[in-house]
Amino acid sequence: MRIIVTGAAGFIGSNIVQALNERGYDDIIAVDNLTQGEKFKNLSDLNICDYIDKKEFYQRFTDKAFGQVEVVFHEGACSDTMEHNGLYMMENNYQMSKALFLASQAQGTRLLYASSAATYGGSDAFKETPDNERPLNVYGYSKLLFDQIVRRHSGVNWDQQSAQVAGFRYFNVYGPREQHKARMASVAFHQHYQFKDTGVVKLFGPYGGYASGEQMRDFIWIKDLVAVKMWFFDHPEKSGIFNLGSGNAQPFNDVALAVVNAHLRHQAKAPLSLHGAVDAGLIEYIDFPSALVGKYQCYTQADLSHLRASGCDLAFTNVQSGVTQYIDHLMSTP
Repeated sequence: MRIIVTGAAGFIGSNIVQALNERGYDDIIAVDNLTQGEKFKNLSDLNICDYIDKKEFYQRFTDKAFGQVEVVFHEGACSDTMEHNGLYMMENNYQMSKALFLASQAQGTRLLYASSAATYGGSDAFKETPDNERPLNVYGYSKLLFDQIVRRHSGVNWDQQSAQVAGFRYFNVYGPREQHKARMASVAFHQHYQFKDTGVVKLFGPYGGYASGEQMRDFIWIKDLVAVKMWFFDHPEKSGIFNLGSGNAQPFNDVALAVVNAHLRHQAKAPLSLHGAVDAGLIEYIDFPSALVGKYQCYTQADLSHLRASGCDLAFTNVQSGVTQYIDHLMSTP
């Protein structure tokens, strides 16, 4: 079975390749852009049959250069929400995705692709319906426009596709293989290194009606996200656009405390409560940045009703468990 993973050297793409390898699949074509050469590390311990630069891939796929491809996991995109070059963003996230979708349908190739919770933007409801879609930046819009194209092509009946197409709106993902993402890496990743370097995790103080560190996000452990993608890989009859988060919003305080206590355990010290960590000076609160006022989501939580209705009933890991596993991994990685 031939499989293609775009963005294969990235965070989520490389975790998908790893999961496929664990199932015995290695006829995998990896597509990426290795201008940022350090990303090779995400592929160096994995088994693939070929690597193609993204500049070559999309036209070659349209031209059927890779033979019969069973499924494309499309993770390749510009994921920097602070990127303001709309021309670049729309070319990378919309035009390339649209070409891939149309070619996949023409060739009978299944497409499992990455959308984003950024499509909701300024909304306070997170269900996969147009009335909730209010992107705040060109990144969110580029993802939404592709979702809209897929919807338009699918009409009222997703089962009429010539091949499975499923989009996944990722919420706040964290876990191994994100070290190259710089400022776009997860909160847990940054807090780990902040605590390792300074002995303190710093969080935002009160804002938006939330107390210090109590702004909330839907944090999803990468292993859970990949498990959902593998479930859809196993169920080619399931198509649609689905939220992919834990379905449970948790405050940044929970992430910070899990990071602190994971470090304390490695130091053979007893875990602390939140108040204990604050009193000990291990968690501190800073003034909310004026540059983010009016541009910051204080709360996100994936509505999983559509995912559950599809038959996917996988359980999700809470922050306390997932972040602890992640910090253990980071502490054991040179």
